[in-house]
Amino acid sequence: MMDPMNKRKALKFIAISAVWTGAASLFVACSEGAQKFTAIDITGADYAKDFALTDHNGQARTLKDFHGKVVMVFFGYTQCPDVCPTSMVEMVAIKKLLGKDGERLQGLFVTVDPERDKPEMLKAYMENFDPSFLALHTSPEKTAALAKDYKVYYKKVDGPTPTSYTIDHTAGSYVYDTKGKLRLFTRYGTQPELTAADIRMLLRQAG
Repeated sequence: MMDPMNKRKALKFIAISAVWTGAASLFVACSEGAQKFTAIDITGADYAKDFALTDHNGQARTLKDFHGKVVMVFFGYTQCPDVCPTSMVEMVAIKKLLGKDGERLQGLFVTVDPERDKPEMLKAYMENFDPSFLALHTSPEKTAALAKDYKVYYKKVDGPTPTSYTIDHTAGSYVYDTKGKLRLFTRYGTQPELTAADIRMLLRQAG
């Protein structure tokens, strides 16, 4: 039979161990929760690894040009009536929410309508939102190949005239970390505060 003194010591040890175990579990849970993104985590994806496009100033661009920045890439077109301008406004809001770190965010708009979206139109479109954001374009054939690589859907919807068509397309943005690695896909309509928090996390990971 256990000595009463030893029994009390054993019970005290068990109680202390339980407290520490509980605290450790809570710490781990909090740490894991802090690492969870609101956006869809696609780290390690074997697609959408890079692009070779021309910006609205006529400069050739690839992801390497934005090393050190978190990059958000949205596919759309300038005559889009709702989703595209809303997405760009949200991107501007995300940049503002980041404060000084907003300088480390590069917004990119890739047109899926190169037949109508000429460089001067793309430049004017970007100036409506943020002059640091860039609009990118290429030929119709290369646009189709790029969209396929990025798993982006788009399709013309005929209008009353040959040039008044609309385009159904994927709504959402790809997010790359500061090393140019694909990390996230943000759904259309996600609150800017949530996406800004995701980007802060990527920036913290970059140091």
